[in-house]
Amino acid sequence: MRLSMIFATAGAFAGAAVLSALAAGYAVTAVEDGSRHAVRDALYSRGMDWAEVGTNGLQVFLAGTAPDEAARFAALSVAGTVVDVTRVIDQTVVEETEPLAPPQFAIEILRNERGISLIGLVPATLDRQALIEEIARATDGAPVADLLEAADYPAPETWRPALHHAVRALGDLPRSKISVSAGHVAVTAMVDSAGEKRRIETDLARGSPEDVRLALDISAPRPVITPFTLRLVIDGRGARFDACSADTEQARDRIVHAAVKAGLEGRADCVVGMGVPSPKWARAVELSIDALARLGAGSVTLTDADIALLAEPGTDQALFDDVVGALDGALPEVFALDATLPPPPDESDPEAPEFIATLSPEGQVLLRGRVSSARMRDTATSLAQARFAGDAVHVTARVAEELPAGWSMRVLLGIEALAHLDSGAVRVTPDTIGVRGKSGRKEAGTAIAQLLADRLGSGARYDLDVSYVEQLDPVSQLPTPEECEARIAAVQDERKIGFEPGSARVDGTGAVILDEIAAILKECGEIRMEVAGHTDSQGREEMNARLSLERARAVLDELRLRRVLTSGLEAEGYGESRPIADNDTAEGRETNRRIEFRLIRPEAAPAEQTTLESTADTVEKGAGTGAQGQDITDDEQD
Repeated sequence: MRLSMIFATAGAFAGAAVLSALAAGYAVTAVEDGSRHAVRDALYSRGMDWAEVGTNGLQVFLAGTAPDEAARFAALSVAGTVVDVTRVIDQTVVEETEPLAPPQFAIEILRNERGISLIGLVPATLDRQALIEEIARATDGAPVADLLEAADYPAPETWRPALHHAVRALGDLPRSKISVSAGHVAVTAMVDSAGEKRRIETDLARGSPEDVRLALDISAPRPVITPFTLRLVIDGRGARFDACSADTEQARDRIVHAAVKAGLEGRADCVVGMGVPSPKWARAVELSIDALARLGAGSVTLTDADIALLAEPGTDQALFDDVVGALDGALPEVFALDATLPPPPDESDPEAPEFIATLSPEGQVLLRGRVSSARMRDTATSLAQARFAGDAVHVTARVAEELPAGWSMRVLLGIEALAHLDSGAVRVTPDTIGVRGKSGRKEAGTAIAQLLADRLGSGARYDLDVSYVEQLDPVSQLPTPEECEARIAAVQDERKIGFEPGSARVDGTGAVILDEIAAILKECGEIRMEVAGHTDSQGREEMNARLSLERARAVLDELRLRRVLTSGLEAEGYGESRPIADNDTAEGRETNRRIEFRLIRPEAAPAEQTTLESTADTVEKGAGTGAQGQDITDDEQD
């Protein structure tokens, strides 16, 4: 009886234990399932379907690959709002990201009367102090504000040549904005005159490194034209402008269109300037050109508000009267018309006096014909010697009596007109002044027309035939860098720069050669060249390398003494490493001892578009900023 009670009691306890275990298991499972489902639903509702949720008892495991660190942290935060944060076990990983792209280096250089500002992102290896000193040298000490950021990434291959070219441009442009990036320089500037604009554009284009794209937007104020002059001639050679002025670009287009209708062919140079006497200038010009076209031949000259219409001798009188009457009635107020129909020439008239001044292509000036007095001849000679080389003026003019009134003034005016030409002749007669010749200045014909119209009056007769010759233009005919390199090499073809034995001192023959090279470099302007020194193989290699560098530097010093701009020249010593002949013979060793001038051309690299906005984005995304770091190389300093 007692034994059966014991077994019954034990069975009851065992059953209770089994029931408790089953209840506990179901409770744990319920807790795990509830936690897993609740956390998963919370993550999925926020779009975090990349997260995987697992449970083990009260612990909640998060697994999966997060797109980034921020998404991973957000998933942990969401899980912590559903269950106690201490129960959340993080087993997530972050997706591997692409390495950060190198930043796009760019500088905006702003210059005005107050100084220079540098804004942008540069490589950390750039010595900014050296850059500031280089800018100060190029701008005669203008103050520089350094607002640059730095990033510790390597600079692209074309970064340094672009930066050097920008600094070079800065020296000529006191009011400018220059944008620099790898392989690209954009210049926006204002200069004082159209001539200065043309000179600077030509100089910058010539000196641009091969792999640097250059964009120029240089503007100049409109010139003040005094007097405001326009002259159109129609003769056997067709219609042509001797001078053309307009107050706006729209007026210029209207004037050229009217001239084309009158028979003008080819390109017309019409200067847009200030000084027009009336806002209806273009209308007055259109009417005047149309009237001349109806006459068929002659000239029309507008000088400020005065209009001189000169018909060809022999023009029908009735046609002339009709054309002049219509023009006079249609002209805007302010403009005054003076129309002339010359009578046919009378062959019985005595021979008219004349004065002729000629200028040869070699610069020789000859004055011949008639002058009113010995004193006038001396005055004309003095004026010619002042305008041309004194020893190039030759005078055979003779003194004559009974010359027309104003003859002396016309003679001096002819010499003044001749001074605008590179070669040509001026013929002065009582009725007209004729100017024929060539010039390397596009505006020479306009300048002569304005001079004659101002001194003689709008109704005076004069005949111009001045042609522009590009080969005479001192700006467009500057030698290219390649031509400069070839000319220097030609100087050293038969001779070479010599040095005293074992030293870097240039000998007498070398000094003569350097005189010739200096003259070439002055014509070439600022170009980037390497002055390379070379030796033969005799002696120690280290000693030869040092000697070749010292000789290259000595050549630079000699060029500076000859007032050559050397900021674009770099000295380099190669020692015996680059022979061009056999070092086993005396002749070969002599050949290997040499100085070479070579253009510096940057290595080709893809051009990169960049803006300051992209630079700022790069900095904000975590591009590392570096200190001013390493010194720049000699290339960067020059």
